[in-house]
Amino acid sequence: MALHRILAKDVSSPIDVPRFDRAAMDGFAVIAEDTYGASTVAPVILRSAGSISMGSTPEISVKKGEAISIVTGAQMPEGANAVVMVEHTTRQRDGDIQISSGVHPGENVSRIGEDVREGALILKKGTRILPQDLGMLTYLGLNEVSAVRRLRIAVLSTGNELGDRVDSASGRIPDVNRPILTGAIRELGCEPVDLGIVADEFEQISARLKEGIQTADIVLVTAGTSVGPEDFVPKVINSLGKPGMLVHGVAMRPSMPTGLSVVDGKPIISLPGYPVSAYIAFLEFVYPLASHLLQTDRMPRPTIKVKLNRRVAGILGSRTYVRVIVSASRDGFVAEPVRTSGAGILSSLVQANGFIIIPEHTEGYEEGQLVEAELFRPWERSQTGK
Repeated sequence: MALHRILAKDVSSPIDVPRFDRAAMDGFAVIAEDTYGASTVAPVILRSAGSISMGSTPEISVKKGEAISIVTGAQMPEGANAVVMVEHTTRQRDGDIQISSGVHPGENVSRIGEDVREGALILKKGTRILPQDLGMLTYLGLNEVSAVRRLRIAVLSTGNELGDRVDSASGRIPDVNRPILTGAIRELGCEPVDLGIVADEFEQISARLKEGIQTADIVLVTAGTSVGPEDFVPKVINSLGKPGMLVHGVAMRPSMPTGLSVVDGKPIISLPGYPVSAYIAFLEFVYPLASHLLQTDRMPRPTIKVKLNRRVAGILGSRTYVRVIVSASRDGFVAEPVRTSGAGILSSLVQANGFIIIPEHTEGYEEGQLVEAELFRPWERSQTGK
């Protein structure tokens, strides 16, 4: 299935669409000049010369003074150059057709190539194929197209405390980053490669990252990216090859410990261990990187103007991502910042339906200020309607 794949080559039309002149309305195919001057008080009478149904090639033609019944989409008969809408006709007892409104040449007719001309560029290289594009490709008789190979993005979680499920006896916590990130990768139309969980040990992390570099186009590793004694990821990356870690720490909250690296031509993005931080960093770094490698434009997230119902603070020098609940009211859209918004509070991301991004040069936004929110879920309806 080509849906959401990226085109590797331009697609041009091999045919005209439509391939023949066709009726754009139900009615009667006529010679337009025969209807000139027709009105409700002075109708024109034309002889009925038969009918044409959808999907058939006309075996009859229209001659002067004649009309042929035709349905929308049916091929126009030879000799006809217009269609009189059925609403402007009356069939008389003797079968003749009374025309109460004149038409001009080409009226209510879809001409050859009106939709698409043969040779016209339909879809450009780098286009992400959407459902309507599948319809057009089918229309053109193109059952196959050349698509860019799906990117393979590997995901590795690090941490002695992590497991695949809750285990209160051992004190282990479930690794939620891998399901979040593999889901986000699939949402991009890419193929996730699950590298599992490794302990905070240099050799284990090194071996698993080498596997990711060999099997994937991009490698993501979560946790172990800060500066603590067990944060081995930056050291491991720098030991694997050149140029190694290029950026360690970014000016955004959350997600500040994010690292950007390249080893032997493969990008490695080290994401924070907190799930909210990891997901926001994915949106800001992995999404555009994948789009770049696929040679396609990044799909923009929907935005909406909202009024804040309370003040939110920013951090000068850092771009701040505030999770909000956007709802519709009589006076427009209102954004309520999620109150429990620590980077480790996953429920804050589940409760929210959007972000407000406070630029690094701004101290914050005031209550009642109109700002832009990026949505990742539909807005809510206000319970009060106010």
